[in-house]
Amino acid sequence: MRLALLFGSLTLAFLLAVWTTQAPTPRPADAPAVAFSAARAMIDVEQIARAPHPVGSPEHARVRAYLSARLTQLGLEVSEQAGPLSPASVKRLERAGGDPGAANNQAINLVGVLPGKDRTQPAVMLMAHYDTVVGSPGAADDSAGVAAILEAVRALQARGPAERDLVVLLTDAEELGLDGARVFFGGHPLRDRIGAVVNLEARGGGGRAAMFETGREAGPTVQLFRRAAAKADGGTTATSIAAFMYERMPNGTDFTVPKDRGIGGLNLAFIGRPDQYHAANATPANLDQGAVQHLGSQALEAADALLRAPSLPGRGENLVYADIFGRWVIAHKQATGWVLLALAAALGGFAAWRARRGAGLTAKQVGLGALDGLWFLTGGVILLQATRLLAGPMSSRAASPDVYYTLLRRLPWMEAGAALAALALALVLLTGARRARPRVIGAAFAVLTAVVLLVGGFSPVMLGLGVAAIILSLWSGRAECSAWGGWLGLIALIFAFGCALQGAAPEAALLFVWPVLLAATAAALAALIDPDLTRPLGLLSVAVATVLGGAWLLAIGHFVFLGVGMDLPGALAVVALLVLLFARPLAPGAKAARLVLLAAAACLIAGVGLNVSARLLAPAPAVAEALP
Repeated sequence: MRLALLFGSLTLAFLLAVWTTQAPTPRPADAPAVAFSAARAMIDVEQIARAPHPVGSPEHARVRAYLSARLTQLGLEVSEQAGPLSPASVKRLERAGGDPGAANNQAINLVGVLPGKDRTQPAVMLMAHYDTVVGSPGAADDSAGVAAILEAVRALQARGPAERDLVVLLTDAEELGLDGARVFFGGHPLRDRIGAVVNLEARGGGGRAAMFETGREAGPTVQLFRRAAAKADGGTTATSIAAFMYERMPNGTDFTVPKDRGIGGLNLAFIGRPDQYHAANATPANLDQGAVQHLGSQALEAADALLRAPSLPGRGENLVYADIFGRWVIAHKQATGWVLLALAAALGGFAAWRARRGAGLTAKQVGLGALDGLWFLTGGVILLQATRLLAGPMSSRAASPDVYYTLLRRLPWMEAGAALAALALALVLLTGARRARPRVIGAAFAVLTAVVLLVGGFSPVMLGLGVAAIILSLWSGRAECSAWGGWLGLIALIFAFGCALQGAAPEAALLFVWPVLLAATAAALAALIDPDLTRPLGLLSVAVATVLGGAWLLAIGHFVFLGVGMDLPGALAVVALLVLLFARPLAPGAKAARLVLLAAAACLIAGVGLNVSARLLAPAPAVAEALP
């Protein structure tokens, strides 16, 4: 029974996560005039992305002339703004094989204005860049964003006059160093009239478009966006975790420039199909039209809400927010996290009280359950880091562009391999096999730690995690274990992590706070129905929580891996631990342990095989020698 519930609920969670991460169906060319149509936008994409058009190239001039004509056709007041390329951008373009001299060492922005009813109010800006890197047609990065803006402007006009001006900024030289955005916000007469910016970007060639960055102190903006995004095709993918992390990363887009000037807004991008990032195969034919639909539909609804709002959102406390299955966004104040943690503690305490009376739960069993969770987390990071090395070396983009783009092409295989390796370790934990041969498990992690440090490069963090995994493997705890002990111990561990993160970074704490609340709720219901945790009815709440919570976490894990999996594959171990938070009570009995261990071995072998085969399936980027 437990075995069927375990694999059944995990399978349903996976299928629900896959559904959650799908881009919406693109709308045809005959879609209603007030709606966004990817088919209509693709007409522009095909013209813009006929060939690579880096700064200074003949194609670059052709694309600029085409876009100027399209903006004029849409009824905007169009002008050009020229400004100098930075010395670093000039050198970067020269190294890539471009010709900055042909562009007179200048970036040329296109600025279009669509007047609103009250021209004294702050304006709303739609922004994307029209240049590409050398060697890539850039159908996604950022022809899709530019075309989406053109189609969104057409739809906005079909909806009738807006309250305030719309400014369209198609920037130049973003790929070289955000020069076009700096030129505009550094000296254009309109810069001080911009009250909100919606920026469109891409890193890859498909997938759902996420709202991954806002301005600072953006609580009111998030509230407006969550209402607007509910009208978009496919809803939205958005979480304060992404905004919190991106704020602390060295990455930047055109949105970085107005954000640093204190202007609010939203940054939207899709990052699926990573093999198309800055690649020769980033053509209109390879572009995911569902991604264009999702990007453009969100941009349309966000811009429409901003243009027609009585006043633009001001500054306010950053909120904690996340989408639920890509269809709804839940948001709350940062301090509410403490209330949710208190509720989780109360529910977990009730479950522990019932389990102590009904099943003889002891504090020692809970402690062993918490140690199981720590072992899985530390060991999982080491295992995923080691298997990831089979796909190629660790590398940062700045240190080795060739390796960076090669690994991007291998990212889907890395993700599948990491997921299977994490599943293998989870099955080992659920069977209790690690307690049977602690020396063997400890020796295995010693070898994996050595591989990670010697091949992947020395890291004090990895050394510490490896030593912890070895010690926890040897100190396996042969004392009596129980289903309740393993589950409540894991809940207690995640609760502690949640409290720590709530104190340090409440915008990111939801990754622990929301799951631990759901797990504690499921535990309280199970304890109320069946304190022994043996009957199917008692395990029903566990299975439901595994499906719903697991699907939500797996969807987040997918986007996390696309973002940081190349260098930090161990991040997926955190997601896997949180999925275990729900599935832990479904651990199969001793009779099924052998079958589950065979499944674990098969998953590990498959995960290793996928990482190794990535070297053969994606040997090198198409234009590595020409990429900046």
